[in-house]
Amino acid sequence: MDKPVIYLYPETSQEVTVTIDIDGVLTCTYPMYENGWSVIAAPDGTLTDSQGQIYSYLYWEGKTNAKWDMSRGFCVRGEDTAEFLEQALEQLGLTRREANEFIVYWLPLMEQNTYNVIAFQTNVYNEVAKLNINPVPDTLIRVFMTWYSSDVMVEMPEQELSAPQRQGFTVVEWGGTRIEP
Repeated sequence: MDKPVIYLYPETSQEVTVTIDIDGVLTCTYPMYENGWSVIAAPDGTLTDSQGQIYSYLYWEGKTNAKWDMSRGFCVRGEDTAEFLEQALEQLGLTRREANEFIVYWLPLMEQNTYNVIAFQTNVYNEVAKLNINPVPDTLIRVFMTWYSSDVMVEMPEQELSAPQRQGFTVVEWGGTRIEP
């Protein structure tokens, strides 16, 4: 699981704790994950730790033996990947800023491929990497993309993409992983 990042948007500045119950192991975190994170979150998404250090999001990576579901998804020409991700991430509920950060991380790995086979893994992801957030958010949006490159077009049924309406205290997380077909 590469670069999941967690954004916190409370309605008023407040202390928020976040833990991850992962079916696997955390391999990298920032800020340091010590039995979880505890930060003061501001409505604009700014996070401040107990030492006064400021962050844009909580970052983690991990390893798991998840069985990703590639039965539905998308096969996208490498050169069309940026446009595809812009549209898909908007449908999945990311803001322009969040989508931009997602795209600039993944696009260099994808745009030179002939094709990219992409599936968004909300259900499996929620099973293998559970988030525990206190206070409980009103809206939770989690976007996790699995993908692999292909030299040939892969026919597959398209996924339907949707997201909840952002209301109240909103938490957004995105990440992904390149898999072997």
